[in-house]
Amino acid sequence: MESVSRYTTVADVARLAQVSKAQAARALGGYGAVSDEVRSRVLAAAETLQYHPNELARSMNTGRSKTIGVVVGDIENPYFSLALRGIYDTSKAGGFDVILINTGEDLATEIDAVHVLLDKRVDGMIVAPVTRSSSTHLNRVVESGRPVVLLDRKLPNLPVDSVVAEMRQVSYEAARHLLDEGHTRVGYISSLDVGGADFAADLDLGTNPVTERIAGIRRAFEEAGVPLPADLIRLGAGRQYSIGDVVHALVTGPDPATAIVASDSVIALEVLAELQRAGVRIPDDVSFLMFDELPWAGLMTPPITVVAQPVYDQGVAAAKLLLRRIGGDRSEPEHLTLPSRLIRRESVAPVGSAEVPASA
Repeated sequence: MESVSRYTTVADVARLAQVSKAQAARALGGYGAVSDEVRSRVLAAAETLQYHPNELARSMNTGRSKTIGVVVGDIENPYFSLALRGIYDTSKAGGFDVILINTGEDLATEIDAVHVLLDKRVDGMIVAPVTRSSSTHLNRVVESGRPVVLLDRKLPNLPVDSVVAEMRQVSYEAARHLLDEGHTRVGYISSLDVGGADFAADLDLGTNPVTERIAGIRRAFEEAGVPLPADLIRLGAGRQYSIGDVVHALVTGPDPATAIVASDSVIALEVLAELQRAGVRIPDDVSFLMFDELPWAGLMTPPITVVAQPVYDQGVAAAKLLLRRIGGDRSEPEHLTLPSRLIRRESVAPVGSAEVPASA
């Protein structure tokens, strides 16, 4: 009968290296005093036995798990996927592993995720918070001595680092581009849910990228002396309302949109599919602009005008900040805003630019 396999232990390594278990533990864990000669013997024995440390036991001994937790709203959204790649690459290079939890933009799930990560003894967290209305669970993380870095969103009452993309100025530039082409009826579609409320000029949208985007758009319209088309700004798309219904309402109403702006690439794909199903041509019938630059945007016919965010760089910056805090940096919180840019392509054209068929 074959013997049952088991993990190699510190005691096994100590036995082969002919040192005490305490000496082997110090050499393997990198703490305490141990001679170079003992360390060499222990490391050689560990390699021979293919020893892998028990991370939970090591974290209890050293107070460090060499892991960070990442909590995001929707991993299917390419924004978060690319940001996570930046986080992972940077963390791995710094000797840390990453535990990812997806919340589905649900606050209760986010709170549970934070508790799970605390139980896992992560050394710090990067969080894209669902809402600014509740940050008690994140305050508990800070009170536990673990650093937190906010990604993509800020919480005004939480004194921690944050990394966001610049949105207000680039949104202003995007709206100016549309206005310069004659578009005063501009629809904006976002999945942001503010308690089921429809958009109004005085609606509090909270602290998030959509707030910054609409503020930039509003400024462009005000400077142009054109009323902001509040009736065309649709929130809760894909949550309260189907994106198909939203698109249909925007392009078939009594005073329809001549341009549509999608708040992210996930919404953009659904909007494009719905326009195609309805036989609405871009940019002949309606101009189109989206936030987030993805490889397919430039390959579409026509190529899509986009607001490009430095998403990977945001992930890198967030991870660097967190690793610095884990390393002992206790300076004042930093709030990094990385530049975004407008990439103009053929999906935006002047109003009424469609060719009129020659009369028979």
